[in-house]
Amino acid sequence: KLTPNKADCLSVLGVAREVAALTGAALCQSPTAPVVARHTNTLPVTIEALDLCGRFSGRIVHGVNARAATPAWLAERLLRCGQRPVTALVDISNYVMIESGQPSHLFDFDRINGGLHVRWARAGETLKLLNGSTVALDAQVGVIVDDAAVESLAGVMGGDATAVSDATRNIYIETAFWQPDAIAGRARRLQCTSEAAHRFERGVDPAQTVAQLERITQLVLEICGGEPGPVDDQVIAVPTPAPLSLRVARAEKIIGMPVTQLQCADVFDRLGLAFTQTPGVLTVSPPSWRFDLRIEEDLIEEVIRVIGFDSLPATRPLAPLAPMVRSEARRGVHALRQCVSALDYVETINFSFVEERWERELAGNADPVRVLNPIASPLAVMRSSLLGSLVAVLRHNLARQASRVRIFEVGRVFLRDAAAAAGERDVAGLRQPQRVAGLAFGPVDPPQWASAARPVDFFDVKGDVEALFAPLVPVFVATEHPALHPGRCARVEVAGVAVGIVGELHPRWRQAYELPQPAVLFELDLTALLARPLPQPAPLARQQSVWRDIAVIVGPAVTHDALIDAARRAGQPLLRHVALFDVYQPAAPSGDMAAGERSLALRLELLDESATLTDQRSEACVVQVVAALGAEFGARLRR
Repeated sequence: KLTPNKADCLSVLGVAREVAALTGAALCQSPTAPVVARHTNTLPVTIEALDLCGRFSGRIVHGVNARAATPAWLAERLLRCGQRPVTALVDISNYVMIESGQPSHLFDFDRINGGLHVRWARAGETLKLLNGSTVALDAQVGVIVDDAAVESLAGVMGGDATAVSDATRNIYIETAFWQPDAIAGRARRLQCTSEAAHRFERGVDPAQTVAQLERITQLVLEICGGEPGPVDDQVIAVPTPAPLSLRVARAEKIIGMPVTQLQCADVFDRLGLAFTQTPGVLTVSPPSWRFDLRIEEDLIEEVIRVIGFDSLPATRPLAPLAPMVRSEARRGVHALRQCVSALDYVETINFSFVEERWERELAGNADPVRVLNPIASPLAVMRSSLLGSLVAVLRHNLARQASRVRIFEVGRVFLRDAAAAAGERDVAGLRQPQRVAGLAFGPVDPPQWASAARPVDFFDVKGDVEALFAPLVPVFVATEHPALHPGRCARVEVAGVAVGIVGELHPRWRQAYELPQPAVLFELDLTALLARPLPQPAPLARQQSVWRDIAVIVGPAVTHDALIDAARRAGQPLLRHVALFDVYQPAAPSGDMAAGERSLALRLELLDESATLTDQRSEACVVQVVAALGAEFGARLRR
């Protein structure tokens, strides 16, 4: 269970180094004596891609017994390391990889045509791997080829054509250093992960290719016999880590406790890191097996890791805290969440990536932002509306026998906008505003004795939206939306700016998403909801108000907002408030009302701050309002 930076511990030798450093015990590493060559045959190897292979070592062994049995001690050690014994030759390769961290590959020498070439693959080339699968290659994948065909995926897996078998008599042993950047991600992309690729993409010690080649040869001769040839070692581009300096004062600051130069030097000695020192500074030359030492903080981490994290004192951090003061005219998101919860809505949290169907049907978005690597194939686009997520949550609850659902979500949406510039939290060409959306379904109230059950409707949710904006007074304008009922949908405006939508789910989508009854939804801009104007003090009126009720008959095209606005303008300066309190529409023409006409009853509140209103002045104001309604809408008083 190693973190990605600890590739040096992907072997018994690497773990032994760590144990020696942490405990102070001596590291027992037995050197392998070079094997004496019994013949002079070599296999010509050409390195064509210098950015792929840094070092390539190999030798030929003639006359091996591929049918030899794997010794019990070797098989037992492999099993304890999670490796299943296969054949003696394969087991030897795996054993040395676990022992030293150096992957290797054994070719059937008699199946190699001519020499070997190390290069990048070419478009159209394919390779049948040892696991039986065939992969298509491209120029981003390194390969080992002979004069006839591709034989191996460099640093990942060997090919089936040159694999060793029971009939193998002559083998070619290869140990190489592959550049980590040239191997990283290739195995996952080709879906052929291997222990070798796991190590090579993190970094394998390039200084040990020949030593481990000797170790493999030694085990092959002991178990399978044979006659070894000379080592062919080509050093092309072995990385040379740059020296790193550790400042003791800097280490103290980062670690948070006093450390001495002597302690740092002792840690580097125990880790086997060569270093020089001057007062206050130690300059370390990272060894060939440590690919994780790149900056000064890496050395500081080694110091405290070996000293022990349990040595850190339990001290409080010293840092100035400067809380940001939020304007009183703006409430926080958490306060808004509490307001929505107080209206009996339950918060949900959903993924920002959604099904493309939701975007097309419920947001009218034909060109959503696509996810390059979705966690699931249906969740392939970024949402431009929260409504689809809420409908999905509703369906989830209905499938579990829920009869009343009231949910909301605060989240970010993703909209294409060519004019959007890149910023600290923005991407060029995209806007990512935050919104608040809610959904109500089922009875308007939980079961109770005081009132009869009735389903939630547009006006219930409209009242919730008004409560969220209070003390601001939003205006609701009839409109259309892809997700909502065309006759039960309104645009929410504040100070003439559209800030959201509210309405009943379209019958088409109610049927498509298999909902037993309509759901009412709203989606509002979060920034507009967070605005909270401060109350302005006003003196109490010294005079009493006068109320007058009028009922006017208007045509079906006259809207409530237009009528109230016209009455408010006409009644100045005495009219303080006007409200609709009754609507009457007969089933058939009767009296002075024609077909389609309605009677709207308005209550007018009149007040003069400076003097008591007389009947004459009150009646004059009412007449003025009625006249204005008649001139603008053709309204007439109901008799």
